[in-house]
Amino acid sequence: MQKMLALKIGTLAFGVANLAFYATAASVPAQSQSLPAQAQSLPAATAVPVSFVQSVDAKKAKVGDTVTAKTMQVILLPGGASIDKGTVVVGHVVAVQPFHFDPTPYAHQSPSQISIHFDKIQKGDSVIPVNLSVRAIANPIDSREAAYPHSNADADPLGMMTLIGGTSYSPLEKMIQSGDGDAIGYNRKGGVFARLIASGSSGKGTSIHCEGTDTEQSVAIFSPDACGAYGFGGDYILENGQDGSGTFTLAVRGRSEKLYAGSTALLQVNQAK
Repeated sequence: MQKMLALKIGTLAFGVANLAFYATAASVPAQSQSLPAQAQSLPAATAVPVSFVQSVDAKKAKVGDTVTAKTMQVILLPGGASIDKGTVVVGHVVAVQPFHFDPTPYAHQSPSQISIHFDKIQKGDSVIPVNLSVRAIANPIDSREAAYPHSNADADPLGMMTLIGGTSYSPLEKMIQSGDGDAIGYNRKGGVFARLIASGSSGKGTSIHCEGTDTEQSVAIFSPDACGAYGFGGDYILENGQDGSGTFTLAVRGRSEKLYAGSTALLQVNQAK
C-alpha cells in the first residue's frame, strides 16, 4: 500500500514538473525570422509572386492608402539567402479614378483607374526597399483555380495543375515541360521555379512586354511566360511600372476599378536607372 502511494505521489510530481516545463516554454516568445541582412536590395529581374491581402476599390480608395500583399512562396536569393513565404510586401495608392459617366452625346467614356506603387518588403523590423513592375496579375477565381490540381476523368484522379498563363503539369512530376517537351520549370518543395520566358500582352489600346531571364525565379502559380491581366473580364494593365517608376495602373471601362483581395501578381524587380 505504501509502495503504491509512493508511486502515485511520484507520478503526480513528474506530471507537475512537466506542466511547469511546458508552461515555461510557452511563455518564451518565439524568435521572429528577419530578412537576410546582406539583402539591402534585390537583384534586378528578381520575381516576387504575391497575393493581395485587402481589396482596393476606386470608389473608396484615397491617394496614400496602404496596399498590402504577401509572398506566395519562398524567394531564393544569391549567396543562399531567401525571403520566406508569407513575407509582407507594402505599397501605397499613387492615383485613383472612379468611373464617372459622361452624358455628353457620343462622349468617349474615360476608364476608371487605380495606380499602385510597392515600396518595401518587410518582416519584423527588417526592411528591403523595392522598385517593382507587374509582369502578370490574376483575379481571385483564376488564382484559386491555379492553386490546386483539377481532374477531368476517373483515369486521372489526381488531376493536373494549370498555372496562370496556361502551362500545365502533374503535381507528381518534378519537371514542368513545354508542349515541345522542353524543361521550362521545376516543381520543388519550396514551390515552382522557372527561368522567365519573354512574352507580351496587348489590349484596350495598350501593350506590355515581359523580358525573359537567364536566372531561375520563384513563380508560384504563374507560367514562366505569363504576361498581362488574367480573368478580370475587361480590366487591363494600362502601365506596368517597367519604365522604372515602379507604379502599375489597372484600368477598366464602364465601371469603377476594383482590385479584390485574393488577387495575385507576379512582380519583378526593375533594372536600376
